[in-house]
Parts: sequence; C-alpha cells; structure tokens
Amino acid sequence: MHEYSIVSALMDRIEQAVDEHHAARVRSVKVRIGEMAGVEVELFRTAYTLVSDTTVCAGATLDVEVVPVRWACPRCDAPPERGARLVCPACGGPVRLLSGDEIMLDRIELEVA
Repeated sequence: MHEYSIVSALMDRIEQAVDEHHAARVRSVKVRIGEMAGVEVELFRTAYTLVSDTTVCAGATLDVEVVPVRWACPRCDAPPERGARLVCPACGGPVRLLSGDEIMLDRIELEVA
C-alpha cells in the first residue's frame, strides 16, 4: 500500500511548514487527489489516521477532495465524452489530460502562538 508512503511524505511537508511558521499545532489538512492518481482514498484516510497520531497532525482533521479527470483537445479545447476514445470529437486530434492525476497538499490550517 503506497498510501502510507504518500502520507509519510505529506507529514514531512507539513512538519516543514510547522517549523517555518513556528506553529503550535496543525488544526486541519486539505489534500486534492485525482481520480487517476492511483491512490485509494479510503486507504489514504486510514493511513493518515494511523500516521498522524504520532506527528504534529495529531487531532487535525483531514479533508480530501477527489479531483475528476478532465481531458481536452490542445487545439480547440473540446473535451471527449467520458469513457470515449481519447481523440477530439471536433477535430479528431489527440486530447491531453488537464486534471485528475494530481496528489496535492492544498491547505494546512496552523495554530500559531
């Protein structure tokens, strides 16, 4: 389960932010995970709960936003229909992925003394 290694890297980044801002604790964490990121969201939540208990995130809430996959033609910006071939329905060219493969730390709410 690579969700644990992702959460571990997330904790490293959060601890860095806590140090930079001289925070007393973390109140909440918001993460954006794309549908195609290869992350099982429920396993990610479980890993966060287990790992965060022994970090500066102990007691901090986790908000996970699942980002839908979006494809579009780079020439005419037309999106293909969901589940269709990855070609532009308007001009027939290849489409490109615009979103849905990211794993992003979106926001950390810190309590600063």
